[in-house]
Amino acid sequence: MSKILVIAEHDGKKLNQATARCVTCARQIPGGAVTVAVFAADPAAVAAQAAQLAGVQEVVTVAAAHNANALAAVLAPQVVALAADYSHVLAASTAFGKDLLPRVAALLGVPQISDAMSVEGAHKFKRPTYAGNAIVTLEAPADRKLVATVRSASFEAAAGGGSAPVRAVTLAAAVPSHTRFVSISAATSDRPDLASAPKVVSGGRALASKENFDLIFKLAEKMGAAVGASRAAVDAGYAPNELQVGQTGKIIAPELYVAIGISGAIQHLTGIKDAKTIVAINKDAEAPIFEVADLGLVGDLFQIIPELEKALAK
Repeated sequence: MSKILVIAEHDGKKLNQATARCVTCARQIPGGAVTVAVFAADPAAVAAQAAQLAGVQEVVTVAAAHNANALAAVLAPQVVALAADYSHVLAASTAFGKDLLPRVAALLGVPQISDAMSVEGAHKFKRPTYAGNAIVTLEAPADRKLVATVRSASFEAAAGGGSAPVRAVTLAAAVPSHTRFVSISAATSDRPDLASAPKVVSGGRALASKENFDLIFKLAEKMGAAVGASRAAVDAGYAPNELQVGQTGKIIAPELYVAIGISGAIQHLTGIKDAKTIVAINKDAEAPIFEVADLGLVGDLFQIIPELEKALAK
C-alpha cells in the first residue's frame, strides 16, 4: 500500500488551490492513502481546510515559530523527518514546490520526478518536455521513496465534503541557521488570481504599449476574469512579470482563456494547453495561436475589444 504525503501550500490563513489539485493526483496513485502535512506557526485554519478535501485520510500539523514563513531550507529537513513512514512525497509544481522538493529529494538521496501530469502506476508518471512538444513516461525505483512535483494545471481540484482527522506532531529535525526570513515583496490586486481563475484574458505584444494594455485590464474587469500576458508583452514592459503566462511564467488551466494580440509561440502555448476553451483574437490569420484555439477571430484588436465591451454591457 502506498502512503502519500502531500505538502500543503498556504499563506498562513488559506490553503492554496494547487494543493487540492495535488491531492487529486495523489488519490490516483494505486493503493494510495493520502495525508496532507501543514507546516505553520499556527496551522489550525489551514489544517481545517485541508481536512475537508475529499480523499484525504489524515492531516498532520507541525506548529513551530520557525514555520511562520515558507522557507525551503527550513522546511526540507522537517519534511524528510516526517516522510520516514511514507512511500511518496508530493507537492504542487509551483514556486513553493519547485523550491522545496528538490531539497527534500537531495536530503533523501533519491531522484525527483518534476511536473507529473498523469499517473500511470504507483511509481510511473507522465510529464511534458521540450516545451510541451513531447510527453515522456518516467518510472522511479519501487524500492525507494518517491518525490515528485505535480503539474497542478493537469488535475482538477479535489472536492470538499471530507472530514479527515487532524493530528499534531512534533519533529526533532534540526532547523538550519544559515537561512532566515527577512521580508517579502509581493504584488497585491483585487483582481482574480491568475493561477486559479476560471476565466483569463491575456494580452500580447500587439497591444504596442503599456497604456494600450489597459484595454486588457478593462475587458477582464467586465468579464470578472484574471489578467495574463505573453512573455513578449512582459519583456516590452507592457505588463508586470507576475502576469506572464507560459513555460517561463505561470502554467494555468482556466475554463476560458482569451488570447488577444498573442501570436502563439510554443513557450506560451505550453502554459495554456490545459485550458478548456481557448479564444484567440489576432489580425494575422496565420498566427500559430489559431492552431490550438477553439474559437478564432481575425481582426484588429483595437476595433474588436470595444465591440466586445459593448456586447458585455448588454
